[in-house]
Amino acid sequence: MAHKNVAELLLAADPDAARIYINELKRQECTLEMVAAENFVSALTLQVEGNIFTNKYAEGQPKKRYYGGCANMDDIELLAVERAKKLFGAEHINVQPHAGSQANMAVYHAAIKPGDTVLAMELTHGGHLTHGSAMNFSGQFYKIVPYHVRLTDHRIDFDEVAALAAEHKPAMIICGASAYPRVVEFDKFAQIAGDCGAVLMADIAHIAGLVAAKVHPSPIGHCDFVTTTTHKTLRGPRGAIIMCREKDADRLDKCVMPGIQGGPLMHSVFSKAVAFGEALKPEFADIQRQTVKNAATLAQTLLDKDLALISGGTDNHIVLVNLSNRNITGKQAEQALEKVGIVANRNTIPGETRPPYVASGIRFGTPALTTRGLKEAQIARVGNLIAKVLQDPENEALLKSVAGEVQEISAAFPIYPSQWPQGKNPREEGC
Repeated sequence: MAHKNVAELLLAADPDAARIYINELKRQECTLEMVAAENFVSALTLQVEGNIFTNKYAEGQPKKRYYGGCANMDDIELLAVERAKKLFGAEHINVQPHAGSQANMAVYHAAIKPGDTVLAMELTHGGHLTHGSAMNFSGQFYKIVPYHVRLTDHRIDFDEVAALAAEHKPAMIICGASAYPRVVEFDKFAQIAGDCGAVLMADIAHIAGLVAAKVHPSPIGHCDFVTTTTHKTLRGPRGAIIMCREKDADRLDKCVMPGIQGGPLMHSVFSKAVAFGEALKPEFADIQRQTVKNAATLAQTLLDKDLALISGGTDNHIVLVNLSNRNITGKQAEQALEKVGIVANRNTIPGETRPPYVASGIRFGTPALTTRGLKEAQIARVGNLIAKVLQDPENEALLKSVAGEVQEISAAFPIYPSQWPQGKNPREEGC
């Protein structure tokens, strides 16, 4: 298949947009992407994300559309659903949500009523905006009761979860997180939800690829509703899906459309189907296993350099560093690392004393580097570079030296060489 070279198309048709596009190509090629929520899609998924399905409205469900001409829309959506069911083993899957936040909103609408009580992880302890932030619809329309991790070991405090559930009798309990580096024990949440009569929702946006590859326990069978994005460890296009039992399918689907969305982004549904097909191949499971191995290597490397890690390590793809004793904020750490070409994000930590925009932690993830081909030896080298920067973040000579090493590593693992105009390598112009 001949790849569409967007850069060359833009250079001929829209030079201003081409300049920005090529700058982003260069940034991705020349940096080490360690934001835990980000990944690189395959060349095939990249190729098919822009497709003719973008031209078609397909409001409604397969075989129940509100527009004519949807036979092929039905076929591709049903293919995406079939493949997702094979990946996760769910009874019913809706592949239409545009984003993880919308998937979560649809479950709120399907499962409970505005004003109901929801038990969810405290944001600074690892939760997500849609799990109860006062600035988010979840915190505005529902009564949120937060649960926490223990400050001694940073593991979910199930004694507290059970006590809060017994006291507040929540209509829904949410499990899953955006910054929790340990296994989510869905069976324990299910026991607590059953005891208090709550609906149980799992948000597995971060760990979906690990779940699909059986590297992490599955929430299916324990939870009433499961949501996930498709673009993190799952390595698909940006978007989301929702899984539930067949008995809840009709009300869930109605809460997606017409509840919160109109026509689905059918070009993304098409791309999801392709990505799910890739995820069913043995190589995908290999990548997920390597992602976890790489995270463990990164964690141990940072520990060996006397950096403090939330929970002392990791079971998944996330490594969360506590910078409280380093006289450096998460924001400063993020900025210093970006100067050398290592891209991560500041993050709050349990017991946080700083505002989220500043934060006391920094979060790393290994999905994108693993997709790129790095293994334990290269990850250990990256970990040592991170430690150097965090030890002396204002040493310009050190930062320049580390940036040179980052370039060596990134040069050895190209991402999308076919996307460069006229076969050019970005390093010819300097990263």
